[in-house]
Amino acid sequence: MKKKILIIFGTRPEAIKMAPLINKFLGDSRFETKVCVTGQHKEMLNQVLSFFNIIPDFDLSLMKPNQNLYNLTAEVLEGLKPILESFKPDFVFVHGDTTTSMAASIAAFYAKSKVCHVEAGLRTNNLLSPFPEEMNRQVTSRIASYHFAPTSKAQQNLLKENVVKETILVTGNTVIDALLESSLKVVDLENEEIISIKKTIPFKNKIILVTGHRRENHGQGFLNICEALKKIAIQNPDVEIVYPVHLNPNVLEPVNTLLGGVKNIHLLQPLSYPTFVWLMKLSYLIITDSGGVQEEAPSLGKPVLVMRDTTERPEAVEVGTVILVGTNTKKIIQETQELLDNSVKYNSMNSLHNPYGDGKACERIIDFISNL
Repeated sequence: MKKKILIIFGTRPEAIKMAPLINKFLGDSRFETKVCVTGQHKEMLNQVLSFFNIIPDFDLSLMKPNQNLYNLTAEVLEGLKPILESFKPDFVFVHGDTTTSMAASIAAFYAKSKVCHVEAGLRTNNLLSPFPEEMNRQVTSRIASYHFAPTSKAQQNLLKENVVKETILVTGNTVIDALLESSLKVVDLENEEIISIKKTIPFKNKIILVTGHRRENHGQGFLNICEALKKIAIQNPDVEIVYPVHLNPNVLEPVNTLLGGVKNIHLLQPLSYPTFVWLMKLSYLIITDSGGVQEEAPSLGKPVLVMRDTTERPEAVEVGTVILVGTNTKKIIQETQELLDNSVKYNSMNSLHNPYGDGKACERIIDFISNL
């Protein structure tokens, strides 16, 4: 009898990281696999699904104006109930640290399905940083039957929390599987976004790619970030800062107000995943508060400055592929300038080994499940 697999996710980063796993499951006759999206980030999610040729079996379409954590959590639980009752999956796969993952894990537990947590074991051990992601991840770990840890350090975090060793598999991160596949596909990519970007940004100059969206940076944090980016742009007129701006008003408003009109700062609409990979490949360095970018960029040889005070991905800090700068204006400017001016430091960062995997994480996960 085929093992029944239900894969649930709701945001673009989850979709990217789950896409190669979904396609491998769908191509394996030992499994009956269905995909459910909650639509936590609807528009951005659809771009990724299209790129990876994934058609969901279920779509909860939960995204609403003024959505908050309370109603999102409740609606994921309610929305999954009939799906779990009708499909009766043996294994429910969730990813990482989103509200979708946390609520889906609870729903799967109620349905007595085994929860499989991809990208398990990451920790800051500060429930407020990142918020609410650290809590989401820890709650999911308490519920999960199987834990697919991207690194040995993540495995150690789980062992310290008394998770049974036999339920943990160190796999590498599936985002590297997705990136390696995608980076080949975008080599000669031409779409409307790329054509538009090429018309407005002089790629003969060094490109600094910026992303930012974390809740804990809203308010003064983004004011500090914008001040730093503005000073970097003014001090380095031959450097182009490219910033696809998140649509959250807490990000959009300060960024447009403080950075709009600066000649060598290019504020873009959020980019599709393939265009973003294309842009990462062409960038000199990346400044971000994203978790996934910390993992992806080293595989492309790009140094990363992380605009967070803590990270649940300490491996990259320890290896030296990323540097934590928080939202400290002075530190962001100082570390960026150092990488622009000091070729020895830059070359030491961009040649380091990526600690997050070799592109075979999905194979390891499927082999593990097939032997249960």
